[in-house]
Amino acid sequence: MMGPKQEAQAALFYEFSLEEHVPQDHLLRSIERHLDLSGIRGYLSDFYSHTGRPSVDPELMIRMLLVGYCFGIRSERRLCEEVHLNLAYRWFCSLDLTDRLPDHSTFSKNRHGRFRESELLRHVFETTVAQCIAEGLVSGQRMAIDASLIEAEATKQHSASQEEWDAAQIDAQTAPRAVRKYLETLDEAAFGAASPVKPKFISYSDPASQWTAAHKAPAFFAYSDNYLIDTDHSVIVDVEATRSIRQAEVGSTKTMLDRVKKRFDLHPERLIADTAYGSAPMLGWLVDRGIDPHIPVIDKAGRPDGTWSRTDFEWDAENDQYICPEGHALKQFRRNYSDPNRGLSGKGTARYRALKLTCQACPSKAKCCPNTDARKITREEHEDARQIARDIAKTRQYKVSMKLRKKVEMLFAHLKRILGLGRLRLRGPCGANDEFLLAATAQNLRKLAKIFPAPQQMRTA
Repeated sequence: MMGPKQEAQAALFYEFSLEEHVPQDHLLRSIERHLDLSGIRGYLSDFYSHTGRPSVDPELMIRMLLVGYCFGIRSERRLCEEVHLNLAYRWFCSLDLTDRLPDHSTFSKNRHGRFRESELLRHVFETTVAQCIAEGLVSGQRMAIDASLIEAEATKQHSASQEEWDAAQIDAQTAPRAVRKYLETLDEAAFGAASPVKPKFISYSDPASQWTAAHKAPAFFAYSDNYLIDTDHSVIVDVEATRSIRQAEVGSTKTMLDRVKKRFDLHPERLIADTAYGSAPMLGWLVDRGIDPHIPVIDKAGRPDGTWSRTDFEWDAENDQYICPEGHALKQFRRNYSDPNRGLSGKGTARYRALKLTCQACPSKAKCCPNTDARKITREEHEDARQIARDIAKTRQYKVSMKLRKKVEMLFAHLKRILGLGRLRLRGPCGANDEFLLAATAQNLRKLAKIFPAPQQMRTA
C-alpha cells in the first residue's frame, strides 16, 4: 500500500543537536582533534582597537578558510554558502543553526589588513607543524625540497613587454595594489633580486608573477610554490612563495632551512632535491652547515669531442694541483710570489694549466688537447662540496633518497587535484603566500587526521 504524501509541517519547537548529526568518521572530526587555535585572539590583540563595534571572531574566519582549503572550495562567496548549508561545516566552525555567517567581503578586509600585518597565517601554519612534531611525525633527519608552478590570476592579453613596461613610467603612489606590492618586493631575493634577467612579459594585474612554461607546454604567468618536507610522513615543515625562476627557488631553500632551524630547532642530516638545486654555491652552502647534499650535481665538464674531461684528471688537494692520466701536473701558480691578476676569476673558478713543453711532447696530446698548445682545467670555488655530492650519489642511501624525493611531487599532485589549487585566486606576492600557507596547513591537518583519526563510538543496539 502506498504511504501518505510527505508534507512539511511547521513546528513551534525543535529538538536538534549538531553534534549528533555529524558522522563520527567525518574528516572534520579528526581535524578538530588536532587543530589548535586557542592562541589566535591573544596573538591578534595588538591589532584590534579597544573601542568601537565588536569584530567578527578571527577564529571563525580561520576555521572557515580551512574548510575551504580542505575541501577545495576556492571562492569565499561560495564558502559562505556552503558553511551556511552544510551541518558538518557549521559544527566545525562552532556555529549554531541560527548563527549568522560573516559576509564574504570580511575575509578580504582582514586579509589585506591585520592578517598580513601580524603574519597570522604563518602563525597558524607553524602551530600545525608544531602539532605534527609533538605527535612524532617529524624527525628532522631527512628533508626534501622542491617547487611547483601554480598559475597566477593573470593573462597575456592584459600584459606588456619589458620595453612597454619601462616606457609606461608607473607612479608607485597612484599604482594599483598589485603593482605597489611588486615594486616593494623588487629587492627581495624571492622575487626581483634573485636574477638580473628581465622577463619577456609583465602582467599589469600581477607584475610579480613570472611568464614561464613547463616542459613542452604553453607559457603562462605563474608563481612557484616551494615545499620543504620531512620525508618520514611527508609533513610540510615550511613553505615559501617565489617567482618561477631557478635562482629564486634555490634561494628559498636557504630561507626555509634557516627558518625551521630557528623556529623548531630542526637541522637535517641530509637534504634531498633534484638537479635544479645542484649548483656549486648551493652545495657549498649545505656542506658548510653539515648537511649531506643528496642532490645530482650540475656538471658540464664532459667534452663532446671524446677528449679527456676534467673527471679523468686526479685532484691532488695537498699540493693544489691536478694530475693528468700521463702523470703530469697542472698547477694554478708556478711562481713563489703572489700575483693579484691570477687566482679565482669573477665567476668563482680557478684555472689550472700544464706546461706547454710538456703537452707538446706528450704522446696523448690528441686525446687531451688536440686544438690547443697546453691543457687547461677550471675548478669551481665549491668543487670539494661538488665532489662530496658525487661520492654520495654512488651510495645506496642516495638511491633511497631519490625514491623519497617523489613524496614532494605527490604533495603537489594532491594540492592541485584534490585541493583544487591549480590556479591562484589572489594576486601579488602576499596573495600567493597566503594561499600557499593555507593550503599547506590544510594538507598537514589532513595528514594528522589520516594518521590519528577520531575515535569511533560503538553503536548501541
